[in-house]
Amino acid sequence: MTELNNLWLTETIRLREEHAGPLDDMEANRLARTAGGDLPTRIARRAVWLAERDGLAEALRHWLQGARLALIVIAVLAVISGAGLAFAAMGDGQTSVNVFWALGSLLGLNLILLLSWALGLVFAGEHGATLGRLWLWLSEKLARDAKAVQLAPALLLLLQRQKLNRWALGVLVNGLWLLVMLSALVILLTLMATRRYGFVWETTLLSADTFVAMTQTLGALPALAGFNVPTVEMIRASGDAALNIESARQAWATWLVGVLVVYGIVPRLLLALLCLWRWKTGRANLHLDLNLPGYAQLRERLMPTSERLGISDAAPAQLHRVESGVSDLQSDGALLVAIELDNQRPWPPQLPENVSDAGILDSRESRNKLLEQLSRFPPARLAIACDPRRSPDRGSLALIAELARSASATRVWLLQAPPGEALDAARLGDWHVALQQLELPFADCAPLNWLETGHD
Repeated sequence: MTELNNLWLTETIRLREEHAGPLDDMEANRLARTAGGDLPTRIARRAVWLAERDGLAEALRHWLQGARLALIVIAVLAVISGAGLAFAAMGDGQTSVNVFWALGSLLGLNLILLLSWALGLVFAGEHGATLGRLWLWLSEKLARDAKAVQLAPALLLLLQRQKLNRWALGVLVNGLWLLVMLSALVILLTLMATRRYGFVWETTLLSADTFVAMTQTLGALPALAGFNVPTVEMIRASGDAALNIESARQAWATWLVGVLVVYGIVPRLLLALLCLWRWKTGRANLHLDLNLPGYAQLRERLMPTSERLGISDAAPAQLHRVESGVSDLQSDGALLVAIELDNQRPWPPQLPENVSDAGILDSRESRNKLLEQLSRFPPARLAIACDPRRSPDRGSLALIAELARSASATRVWLLQAPPGEALDAARLGDWHVALQQLELPFADCAPLNWLETGHD
């Protein structure tokens, strides 16, 4: 995942805990402490692990897919809208084109919204939020993941702290309007290339001199870029009827295209690039606000005051999976541990000299103590003894998975029933199914030879 996605998930976890209460994060905290790093790094590692475990990371991937699809839908609508503007401006070719009506159709709404966006950026920084909310809403709907509803508020809060939301919206708004203008330009050129248009201007109140001045003023910048501007004679003559002169038609067509490019396309392109530059610059400076209560409370759990600086073990590659995150180079020795055995069974069995006994885990304290030990000294081989007379509840399976991630190789030993008792076949089958889902090997005989030598 990218750094932005990690920060996004971290903020999502903070909001979730703020509204629904603290999550079960004991393993996440332990793994974050083991991985080391400064406090923001540990908070992010903890959040990413919790997000993977609780399905938020997958929801983020669904949301991003929905966001891309929503952007494609809006872009298609922008292309259609631009084509509509061009058709509305040029008409069907049967009548002359009023150049200033055409110009108003092509640029009027764009320039009004451009000015409105610029004023909103200066005074509020939130203009364009309607289009942004539409995109977020459509992204959420297309994601089709109930957990994705927590992602959009977290993203907005994260960006607002650095005022990046205005630049993100600026890229979206100006990029889409640039697409509208480009679509209008393409259709405009296509219509002019395939139809013969005459151009006129009409007025009741204004004089011909006013239109001459307006035409020359609007054409001044395009003229610097090489676009033609109609002569004064052409402008005056076009007030009576469309000139049936090839040079006049080409001059008006070139003037109209030039005005569209200079006042419609270029400003949107420059603003989109400006917003993109500010967005990338600001995104590189994004960081967690450690003064927020949700993060401040994690300081002692993730970076205890008693902790000393030193070299930390490398982070496991994939913490959320049952597969071991410990390499053979990190691990050493063999260990046998039992989970919640009763007093009827003598324990431990006779063990080879190189196999250690971790005892019986029957309390939260004993479990946490062993997990902390394994995080520092992971074994090469770990055997977990379970009593299949007990049901494979979620807590036991979670503990087995957590222990398995702390060793290079793990096997589960399903103990035989004491003399005079028989195992429940259905319950034993439940154990088999659960361990197969965890992808952990299991057997009903003691794996002592495997613990001693690494071979059966």
